[in-house]
Amino acid sequence: MDATSLMRKAATLFASQTAAVHGANRLTYREAWDRSVKLANGLLALGLKPGDRVAVLEDNCIESSDIFQGAAIANLVRVPLYARDSREAHLHMAGHTNCRALIGSPQYRAAAESLIGALPDLEHVIIRDDSYEPWLAAQSPVDPKIAAHEDDFHVIRHTGGTTGAPKGVAYSHKAWLNVCRDWFYIFPQVNPGDVCLHVGPISHGSGYQYLPVFLAGGCNLMIDHFDVVETMELLQREKVAFALLVPAMLSAITRHPDARKYDFSSLKCILTGTGPIQDATILASRELFGDILWQGYGQTEIPPIAFMGPQQWFAEVEGSTPLRACGMVLPFSDVEIWDEDENPVPLGEEGEIVARGDCRMTCFWNNPEAMAERIVNGWIKTGDIGRLDANGYLYLLDRADDKIISGGYNIFPSELENVIAFHDDVLEVAVVGIPHPKWGETPLAVCVTKADAAVTEDEIVALVATELGSYKKPGKVVLQTTPLPRTAVGKLKRKALREPYWQGHDRRIAGA
Repeated sequence: MDATSLMRKAATLFASQTAAVHGANRLTYREAWDRSVKLANGLLALGLKPGDRVAVLEDNCIESSDIFQGAAIANLVRVPLYARDSREAHLHMAGHTNCRALIGSPQYRAAAESLIGALPDLEHVIIRDDSYEPWLAAQSPVDPKIAAHEDDFHVIRHTGGTTGAPKGVAYSHKAWLNVCRDWFYIFPQVNPGDVCLHVGPISHGSGYQYLPVFLAGGCNLMIDHFDVVETMELLQREKVAFALLVPAMLSAITRHPDARKYDFSSLKCILTGTGPIQDATILASRELFGDILWQGYGQTEIPPIAFMGPQQWFAEVEGSTPLRACGMVLPFSDVEIWDEDENPVPLGEEGEIVARGDCRMTCFWNNPEAMAERIVNGWIKTGDIGRLDANGYLYLLDRADDKIISGGYNIFPSELENVIAFHDDVLEVAVVGIPHPKWGETPLAVCVTKADAAVTEDEIVALVATELGSYKKPGKVVLQTTPLPRTAVGKLKRKALREPYWQGHDRRIAGA
């Protein structure tokens, strides 16, 4: 079974229902499908063929619907680029997947056009400016009915690995449908007309909710930024049933003085995750919204590993601490905890979380070395440290790969280190995650400087913000002339740098 035929069925059965909303723009299923057919035909008319890759650089917008369905109709493979990433990241993601076309929102024209000439396979850049709608309208409205096989590639998302370049995580049609099935397995039923709010970009985690909602006749309501008041107004006005709100968003809403003036009674399910969440935020959210909170844990390579709903999350279970868990192992996932020799440890003991199931990626795109490194006998090694108790609750304790999750976004120390290390006054630098009251975690940059250095903390922060984007800037900078702590063989002791900031915390990760 392929995603395209299922979307085509939904477009037929729910033709008059609202399919997508962004601002004042609304599309019925019929309108959304017609636009997507035209986009598919437009891309095919440019010479693209089934299986070719198309990069997408956008925030959430009504045109996001065009490419979500349109790429599938033409049996092309979507490659989402992340708007906050650097040009180098865009070059790698679009380059190693050999994208032949790129579709971008007008605000990212410069970033998109900067790739022209730098990527030999990139033949077409389509900017959704004033010329987009006339171009789209001129394309054939006839569904090309290109056959898609369940093993054909459907989407390639990227990790931001701590070493080397980001890895392309490729999903076939079948694998993506399995992800969608497992993602919604324990959620309330999606009924035709149910509204799902996408605050985060559908190129990221929120995209896992787009297709299940579309297939069930629901409405995908997209916004392109988070504002606490606007979000609360949307939840009430649009009678939102489903939403993915990262911990920092939930914290902002529950702390707002007017939060209890709004009517949230239409909500069936708020999913949170993408980072740890503090007890105070959980309990305040439950008090505000009621028993409609779900939490999920997974990775790009195997998105749904453990989920839990309110009956599991807020239960009193002997031998477990549900409030501190990141979920319960899903029925269609298999999870173990391994020691350093890749042997399973007894329940309750700590080790690396590994998982397997049919909701996992098909492969790392053109990267057999990464496949061999991350997959052992069918098990995907997450790089996260945790434990699994006898009741099926999974606890996330630390990150073996030093990844920092700040406000729901993944930040990788090597990215910041590579930028800061080029400063003339910096001899060496290490970045680790430390607690932050709003974002859950924030990067700490420890810089060893020259004895006569004039560099300031603000200068380091501005450097990172300029090169990588403001959301990756360090929340704290330490300038010192003493060397970084290292082992006898010269390996950086990151734990020694971050440990003082985690005193009083029972986990070396924090939530908003």
